[in-house]
Amino acid sequence: MNAVECIRGRRSVREYTEQDISSQTLREVIETSSFAPSWKNSQTVSYVAVKNPELKNRIAQYGVMGFTPNMHRVTDCNVLMVVVTQKGVCGYNDDGTPTTSKGAHWESFDAGIATQTLCLAAHEKSIGSVILGIYDEKAVAEILGIDLNVFGISALVAMGYTDSEPRAPRRRSVDDLLTVID
Repeated sequence: MNAVECIRGRRSVREYTEQDISSQTLREVIETSSFAPSWKNSQTVSYVAVKNPELKNRIAQYGVMGFTPNMHRVTDCNVLMVVVTQKGVCGYNDDGTPTTSKGAHWESFDAGIATQTLCLAAHEKSIGSVILGIYDEKAVAEILGIDLNVFGISALVAMGYTDSEPRAPRRRSVDDLLTVID
């Protein structure tokens, strides 16, 4: 699969088979994900792969703000990938002063790039994924023992093998997306 096929073929997958994602395959996906660009090559994004059913059940029960679809996605996926970002690095100088007017926004920007890279790397391995935006950062951090003074939880990604790909949603035209200033 080339890059264009990977980008155009990746979908938000919400239903998974029972097939296990091996530790080796997870390592390969994360190794590929490590090539995502980041602020001044700070590489502040890391990943927590939750496979433990009890922890996934607790996250589903207490960490997705009662949003029923995400409760099912968390419990039904093979791996719940928690995207974690080190705070206070992206967008800041070494002395802690902001480098740009965007400040901490760059943490989210880098996490978004890393998360999409993760999803594309997973897709290349025939692993479906969906990024879950509705979650309670404090509850998930408490369940997983993540120190929110040092790290932020940028996203939850449900992952698993799928036997069918969802259809592509309609996309906006290039004319609607592109403005060229000569």
